[in-house]
Amino acid sequence: KTNLIVNYLPQNMTQEELKSLFGSIGEIESCKLVRDKITGQSLGYGFVNYVDPKDAEKAINTLNGLRLQTKTIKVSYARPSSASIRDANLYVSGLPKTMTQKELEQLFSQYGRIITSRILVDQVTGVSRGVGFIRFDKRIEAEEAIKGLNGQKPPGATEPITVKFANNPSQKTNQAILSQLYHSPNRRYPAPLAQQAQRFRFPPMTIDGMTSLAGINIPGHAGTGWCIFVYNLAPDADESILWQMFGPFGAVTNVKVIRDFNTNKCKGFGFVTMTNYDEAAMAIASLNGYRLGDRVLQVSFKTNKTHK
Repeated sequence: KTNLIVNYLPQNMTQEELKSLFGSIGEIESCKLVRDKITGQSLGYGFVNYVDPKDAEKAINTLNGLRLQTKTIKVSYARPSSASIRDANLYVSGLPKTMTQKELEQLFSQYGRIITSRILVDQVTGVSRGVGFIRFDKRIEAEEAIKGLNGQKPPGATEPITVKFANNPSQKTNQAILSQLYHSPNRRYPAPLAQQAQRFRFPPMTIDGMTSLAGINIPGHAGTGWCIFVYNLAPDADESILWQMFGPFGAVTNVKVIRDFNTNKCKGFGFVTMTNYDEAAMAIASLNGYRLGDRVLQVSFKTNKTHK
């Protein structure tokens, strides 16, 4: 009861970020982000093994359903690895360009429990390439799906689809396709940042520093990302509140609530580290002046002591 599987991770999340996220709950024995054997790209899921079963249970209660970037992650107990669950990944081609990931899952879900699914999109246009992947819980379910759907026309399709097992490491032919997978344009904020910022009542302290995107004189940039200072938290605030507030804006790598050494109560402030500058700025613009309970939060880039 200490080993967890985490599904639907953002494509660009690293193993270190996964470990940092789950390490905020308790001590981790091991952590593994599962990557494609050929391309090294993340397959969007991983395993976290805690030292203490109580922490594993707490991680499920705290982090299951958390939004990270555009994904809602799923955290559950992992099952022991066995031959029955290996090689259950399918490659599907000839899909209608209009088919969504949800429709793809609906088509395949009749054959078993789907662990992850995705549709490849063109990097430039964002249009589907008509190719996708479905990973089933068990290999036998994947076999049934091939029998049931290979060569069939899905609803609304003019051409039959091809369904087969995804590449073995020996087949390098899919490498080019796989490398296209991960660069889909995922911009959630279509308007320019300055325009977005005008919608908010409280101008964040460093929004004027945004022009220097090279990060030279913008405060808050640590080697691992952008550090955000959150002030006026309640004494009972904990890390999960920060994850829930900042998670929707982008990749959060670390959160920390500063506690009183004697009482273990929050001293009123905390820090959040985010990978991407635009997303961090957006979070600040949205959450500075945010009312949490009976308190109004102050949110800004963490400044160096010398920076006024």
